[in-house]
Amino acid sequence: MSDLPPHARSFGQVASAYDRGRPTYPRDVAAWLGGGEQRGGLTVLELGAGTGRLTEQLVGLGHVVHATDPDEQMLAVLRERLPGVRTSLAGAEELPAADRGYDVVVAAQSFHWFDHDRALPEIARVLKPGGHLSLVWHQRDVRIPWVRKLGRILGPEHPLEELTRPLADSDLFDDAEEHTAKHWQVLDRESILDYVCSLSSVSTLEAPERERLLADVLALYDDYGRGMDGMQLPYLTSCFRARVRPLAAPAPVHEPGRHPGRTLDDTQQSDPPWTVTTGSIPRVEDEVTKAPWPSVGDDDTSMLLIDFR
Repeated sequence: MSDLPPHARSFGQVASAYDRGRPTYPRDVAAWLGGGEQRGGLTVLELGAGTGRLTEQLVGLGHVVHATDPDEQMLAVLRERLPGVRTSLAGAEELPAADRGYDVVVAAQSFHWFDHDRALPEIARVLKPGGHLSLVWHQRDVRIPWVRKLGRILGPEHPLEELTRPLADSDLFDDAEEHTAKHWQVLDRESILDYVCSLSSVSTLEAPERERLLADVLALYDDYGRGMDGMQLPYLTSCFRARVRPLAAPAPVHEPGRHPGRTLDDTQQSDPPWTVTTGSIPRVEDEVTKAPWPSVGDDDTSMLLIDFR
């Protein structure tokens, strides 16, 4: 695990803040990642499981989950939340799993940290024939004015095209299906700091710079927020699901006395509706179009009702 990039190694030091401040995943998103139609009973290998935000939803659907993460402190939180789940301290590049052992491999908010040249062949190795790799990311919806201002403080998030390109370029998987859901997280004055502190771009800052950034976030919250009632942070949750391609059969090796139709090695193994994370702030629809997301311009004067000014 020592070859992880520095930002990828930063989460353990903020594991508690990560668990308190990061959003969960809607149950219907977890179902889609598992294949959508079969609601339970799949064998699922989760990579970069972190503190178990998605793991909890997968287990709730009835799947048998093996959760892995390269950070022991993150896994410790997961084990406390889900003591019955099998866990392994491991990265995606060297999976502690038998060939063709899993129906689904899933990675939430973590695929971009992998060494894809090593990880993608490993993922293909452990998937059963017809199995699939599922990826998911939450990204802040910057169409909302206060969220756009938060993004100016925190910096932009990586474009999805960049995050998913290694999968698109791989010849080990079919073209990915895509699904997008909208998701709310209710944050108060404390949990918004947990959310910000859990970001690798923030946790790796020097202390003085980090404190200045957190002060800017609190000032923004105090300007837009509603005190103890909290405010809603909207996400677009983007999901991708790609079926593994059949592995090439080994070339036949002919030997005297052997049937020409057999190979030398015969040991092949077969082994969106809205969701609110916390709180009870209601959804607000546009009175004219009834659309949940009226378009806004770049001018912050075009406020939506959820700004709660």
